[in-house]
Amino acid sequence: MLRKIQYPLLLLFLFLFLSPLNSIAQAVNNKTVRVAVIGGMVYADLWREIAQRFENETGYHVEVVVSGERPELKEAMVLGQVDLLTMHSGDITTDLVADGHGINMRPWTRNDLVIWGPSSDPAGIRGMKDGAAALAKIAHTQSAWIDFQGIGPREMAHNLWRKAGIKPVGDWVLKDDLRGGRDLLQQVADRNAYIITGRMPVYVGKWQATDKMAILVDQDPLMRRPYIVMETNPIRHPNVNYHGAKALADFLLSEKIQTFLAHYDGVVKDGRPLFYPVWPYDVANN
Repeated sequence: MLRKIQYPLLLLFLFLFLSPLNSIAQAVNNKTVRVAVIGGMVYADLWREIAQRFENETGYHVEVVVSGERPELKEAMVLGQVDLLTMHSGDITTDLVADGHGINMRPWTRNDLVIWGPSSDPAGIRGMKDGAAALAKIAHTQSAWIDFQGIGPREMAHNLWRKAGIKPVGDWVLKDDLRGGRDLLQQVADRNAYIITGRMPVYVGKWQATDKMAILVDQDPLMRRPYIVMETNPIRHPNVNYHGAKALADFLLSEKIQTFLAHYDGVVKDGRPLFYPVWPYDVANN
């Protein structure tokens, strides 16, 4: 009688124990890697180039499930809809790891922010390569400055103001009331103001250029923002393709791709990288 009771219990135990393992085993054999990619990498055509190289070398297929702003990418990972995520680092990415959705978070590239300003350049910062020193001149001349509320530019501006030892206060500091859209730079020009943001949105056609605005300060290494890559946690989300995701993440950090980044100017074709490699390849290629 005891054996009759134990046998069904044994079967139930094996079913409960092996089911998650079977799910993970099926994911291991999956040759499709689902990814969430920040929009700028798609606009710049970088992701297509890298994915194609990865597919050619490994036989995996890379599927972009979502591309856009960071909250959209976060949701896709939280729901277990992607195997890998890459976006700018920040609170969102840290929370994904802390909440158990993402693992192996690593920086793998950077993009640079620049200071745009009126072509007339009332603060006289044209050609400077030190963002903090440029902001000090803007403050000294009390030239119009927009405290842009984009997450990355705003954080960068705060770091530079802190380095300059200046608290930006006064009538020359303008509230960010920009509407956004393709004519964002024209809106800044209408205020005859300076602003920190990226150069890539203009170069890839997301924003419309205007001869009233110009990039006045760039090539400051401190004005580069890191992008991270992480895999979805297979313990939290058993059906993800963890092995494919890790293979792709390792590929992004490989010497081959890091060297490629240092020379990739994408659709701009100006001889300058749109994205920069990370240590130690940034030292070797810059």
